[in-house]
Amino acid sequence: MARGRASKKIGLILWGERPPTHDERKLLFKIDWFVLSFICLQYFSNYLDRANCIVSGMKEALNMQGHEFNNVNSMFTVGYTIAQIPQNLLLQLVPARILFPMNTVIWGSLTMVTAAATSVRHLYVIRFFQGVAEASTFVGAVTSELGKRGAIFSSSAQAATIFSGVLQASIYQNLNGLHGLAGYKWLFLICGLITWPIALYGFLFFPDTPETTSARYFSPKERKLAISRLPPKPKTKFHFSLIRHIVGGELESIGSNSLMALWMKASDDPKYTIQNINYYPAGGTAVAIIALLGTAVWTDYTNKRYQVNIVIAACTLTSSVILLVYTSISTAGRFFAFYLSGVSYAGQASNFGWCNDLARDDDVERGMILAAMNMMSNAFNAWWSIVFFPANDAPTWRKGMISIIVLAPIMVILTIGTRILQQREQRDQQRSQTAESYVEGRSGRDAPKSEGDGKGTVA
Repeated sequence: MARGRASKKIGLILWGERPPTHDERKLLFKIDWFVLSFICLQYFSNYLDRANCIVSGMKEALNMQGHEFNNVNSMFTVGYTIAQIPQNLLLQLVPARILFPMNTVIWGSLTMVTAAATSVRHLYVIRFFQGVAEASTFVGAVTSELGKRGAIFSSSAQAATIFSGVLQASIYQNLNGLHGLAGYKWLFLICGLITWPIALYGFLFFPDTPETTSARYFSPKERKLAISRLPPKPKTKFHFSLIRHIVGGELESIGSNSLMALWMKASDDPKYTIQNINYYPAGGTAVAIIALLGTAVWTDYTNKRYQVNIVIAACTLTSSVILLVYTSISTAGRFFAFYLSGVSYAGQASNFGWCNDLARDDDVERGMILAAMNMMSNAFNAWWSIVFFPANDAPTWRKGMISIIVLAPIMVILTIGTRILQQREQRDQQRSQTAESYVEGRSGRDAPKSEGDGKGTVA
């Protein structure tokens, strides 16, 4: 008995409240398995080619100068932001089982085309259309109120970053110059090929929506059960999570702009070989994965979410202060600062999970807010990295570190403000429900009794 209770307790902590019936548990297992496996593989493949190509020969081959590396990233962000609404509207017309794999094939093909790029302008065009191809993925994958699902999804990108660094180092060592192709070009070719079997898997097994699914692994009974579990869709209203998410996204700048790799490249220290420049930043990515999964388990179990933003603000503030006083900090201290900044990614799961909590009663509102949060965050980031974290500012990024020092306390203020508004809304709802119950109770007592046998039945 004690072992059984302990097992249930662990299950509750790791995955939340169990559905009440065996049929629901079986249904959710199938949904989690096929949906999570595909979107995680898709997101994983989208991040494989992003890590460290710039420090593995591409900068020199394309003669990249000044802000051009940041401009490449911004062109992706522009395409991603512009396509957010069109892609989500297209999702209403084209089944997800077709649209998601199609975008995956487009992404992979563009990745391979990148190997043929001979100028930075080619990269601008390619990255713009890759952003368009990825735009449908993120919001469609974070509409679960359970933060752990969002954390697993977000962690797949971080896992891809680690794998990409190891893959790039290995390719540089073993394939650089093979058939006249530089190592970074082989990375693009290999990463592009990896996406095709993932797209085929999605086409064959992604289940679509409960109303439209034709997946053979669902029985007719399970399809009906899936439809019955859909929430009602009442009138939509907007919410107050948008600005907080934008600020949280910019606190990820140390990791999202590959600053540690650029710092090692700019230092010209012979101990930082191409292989080491690809390996060492993996420590920060590992911290990001631990932060994502750890905070997701904690927030789902305790139902406390706003505290995560306070932890993120504290860690990024510490990290940026250390990197700001660059010259007086040892190498170990800088490594610590870069790795600590990985905690900033914890907000990807907790803030989207918090938004799902805030709008749990309105499916339309929830989708709208999630799309707006993601779109505005990326629109903001399109120019933020160019202004505050240009690649040619390595190794110090003084403006960027000061910007994080300013944003961290703003994040805390916005988080506390959102929490206060949430509590006020909850109190208003409770008062409204109490008033409705009182009115219903009075109506029941004041209603005239039916004629008949005195027991309320009609003769």
